[in-house]
Amino acid sequence: MIIFGTKGYIYQLAILTLVCGQCGNPSAHTLRKRVSKFTLFFVPLFPYSTKHYTQCTFCGVEHQVPNEQAEQLLAQSATQAQQGGGQQHGANPFAQGAQGGGQPGGGNPFSQGGQGPQPGQGGNPYQH
Repeated sequence: MIIFGTKGYIYQLAILTLVCGQCGNPSAHTLRKRVSKFTLFFVPLFPYSTKHYTQCTFCGVEHQVPNEQAEQLLAQSATQAQQGGGQQHGANPFAQGAQGGGQPGGGNPFSQGGQGPQPGQGGNPYQH
């Protein structure tokens, strides 16, 4: 009696900041690779199918990506990691140092210009 079948493996390759095609939000997307392998007696022998997917962490939609585009996205994430772990200055409108608005902190309405809260001006209401 010979027992054979298939087994799927999912590998997370990178986390990228992209604009979602479904919800339109700039959010983190996980780049994943699904590999299906032929098994004999529950031992995986060889892969017969490899597909790449991106999944939006905001809305959860999943899109299949061609292998060439997946390699480009993986190379893009590797270069971003070598340049300091993020996007280039001014490329991300939500970054701390993004330009615009003439506001302290470079246009981020939630930043306080690199200063902590002043005594008596907000801060943590539960801290005494």
